[in-house]
Amino acid sequence: MSNFQKAAAGAGKIGLVAGWGRYPVVLAASLKKLGYQVYCVAIKDHADPALRQIVDHSCEMGVAKLGGHVRYFRRHGVSQVALAGKIHKTRFIGRFEWVKHFPDLTAIKTFYHHFCSLKKDRKDDTLLTAVVDLAARNDVEIVPATDLVPELLATSGLVAGPRLSARQERDIEFAWTMAKELGRLDIGQTVVVQGQAVLAAEAIEGTDECIRRAGRLCPSGGFTVVKVSKPQQDMRFDVPTIGVSTLQTVAQAGGRVLAIEADKTILLDQSEVVSFAQRYQISLVARNGYDQVTLKQSRVA
Repeated sequence: MSNFQKAAAGAGKIGLVAGWGRYPVVLAASLKKLGYQVYCVAIKDHADPALRQIVDHSCEMGVAKLGGHVRYFRRHGVSQVALAGKIHKTRFIGRFEWVKHFPDLTAIKTFYHHFCSLKKDRKDDTLLTAVVDLAARNDVEIVPATDLVPELLATSGLVAGPRLSARQERDIEFAWTMAKELGRLDIGQTVVVQGQAVLAAEAIEGTDECIRRAGRLCPSGGFTVVKVSKPQQDMRFDVPTIGVSTLQTVAQAGGRVLAIEADKTILLDQSEVVSFAQRYQISLVARNGYDQVTLKQSRVA
């Protein structure tokens, strides 16, 4: 157990803001096994109802009830909070979408210049940093979930599936730099390639839709998916995450390789992921980056 884990376990309580997907469920279960008391704000229309059976206490709130989120954690004596799960940003980009989701006064003040005056952008990092700053002003620290449960991070190597061919290695190396540039610009984290030609690049639609689009554009399949962290990745939020559902999307679209960044990507349900990749002959590989040493090591793994 890390020093951070011991300190948090000694404090007894950890908060969780849970969005969409399996990650919040896996994280909550891991925190409970470590002995934490978990207090959860489950984002309405996003969070898995299964969380209620895992955490010590939960409260469902809309994503725009920021004042309510802060008050909930302070009321329960929670000073450290982890963010986990996806927020479907596409639901909030329409002209009057925020009105439909009833933002509270705190959210209006926090995001006024992002959604009303438009003096500030609406990139993921910009919005999430605003949330982190709001929490800090209210004595609530947003902490990296991966510091609490580092075992969820993928480690370097061939995780599952067939060894990569030289062509697939070239495709990964080709896409890696492009995916990093997408991340640097805070656009997306995934690029899909075939024969060193880009089929699809992720934007607001998310990884799964990016992969599906590549499948429609390349019905013969056999393509490579590369998903990396941002060069400026803040491990408190928006950490790349994959699980069985990601592999299912790759398989259904016709992909044959999924390359992720080691030590910067959350790998959920690893045994199930390995089993699925083996069954469908999908190569899942985690890398620390791309240089000639990395490539040579992968070929003899």
